[in-house]
Amino acid sequence: MCLVSLNPTIILILTFDLKKRLLAQAIAEGFSNARITKPDTIPEVPTQLGAFLKSGFHGQMEWMETRQAHRGAPKTLWPEVQSVLMLAESYAPGTDPLQNLKDRNIGNISVYARGKDYHDVVKKRLKRLARWLVAEGGGSVKVFVDTAPVAEKPLAQAAGLGWQGKHTNLVSKETGNWMFLGSIFTTLELEPDQAETDHCGNCTRCLDVCPTNAFVAPYKMDARRCISYLTIEHKGPVDHELRSGIGNHIYGCDDCLAVCPWNKFAVEASDIRYAAKDDLAAPRLQDLLGLTDKSFREKFSGSPIKRIGRDRFVRNVLYAVGNSFESDYVPQIEALLSDQDPTIVEAAAWAKQKIILGKN
Repeated sequence: MCLVSLNPTIILILTFDLKKRLLAQAIAEGFSNARITKPDTIPEVPTQLGAFLKSGFHGQMEWMETRQAHRGAPKTLWPEVQSVLMLAESYAPGTDPLQNLKDRNIGNISVYARGKDYHDVVKKRLKRLARWLVAEGGGSVKVFVDTAPVAEKPLAQAAGLGWQGKHTNLVSKETGNWMFLGSIFTTLELEPDQAETDHCGNCTRCLDVCPTNAFVAPYKMDARRCISYLTIEHKGPVDHELRSGIGNHIYGCDDCLAVCPWNKFAVEASDIRYAAKDDLAAPRLQDLLGLTDKSFREKFSGSPIKRIGRDRFVRNVLYAVGNSFESDYVPQIEALLSDQDPTIVEAAAWAKQKIILGKN
């Protein structure tokens, strides 16, 4: 039996060709951009994450503490990983999401949650690409969307997909900041791309627009004041001092994303599944106050909104109704004063009082 060894030059050529074809295949699968990094390129993350958690900025997101070690270093999540393929997929809207904020009778839903749950769409795309990589290059792979303890944004910056802006989200000179991120960990040795540098300059639009002053400094957020956290992750009543700032946001918030000047390069989402459902683009608050558990599940089937449950969602709607100052809502509000959920009862009482008083 004759054993043939490839010299390092030939191995390098073959690896480069695989990488080139892999990145091309990622675009063919529907991703907006793809880059490669190594798992040891984010040594600063454990310290940064530790400081964030020590400050209590994570609020009720206990899962950030329990999986802190995994999130801080990719090799603790999977010791065999040698390369990380980071992928971005645009979900940029075709209209200005800030327009909904002008009508207090409309509930504003974050752009990413108006269509199909992106976790399902992105993960299926990742799995197809991962199977292609194994078939073409061998090795083992693992795929992750943002439900896993992966430091996606730092890894994406290390791979060159963009940089973490002052609002802590990833920003790209090619696609703006409307991006879903996913990753493929592989045991293959692939040539890494160059990290991206910060291009925010002196701009502070994202910091200035935040209605609840969630940014304690550029690049540093207190999630406990962030509307996305408050409407999605926070359980129970929201602090009274923050409720007026929530305005008519009923699920998530895009304010800091929407004002980023780099969005002039944003490419509108090409996957029709990300397009807003007609009843979620600008839902009327009066249509949402009467949701039961059953009607909530039916309405938000296949949507990321479904995971927060009816009670938390109706709580959010009541905050928006209170901020509308519209007395026409009072009969619907009064019907919720006897709801089985105490947080809804408290939110209904607050909304009614705010409308009656007619002031912030």
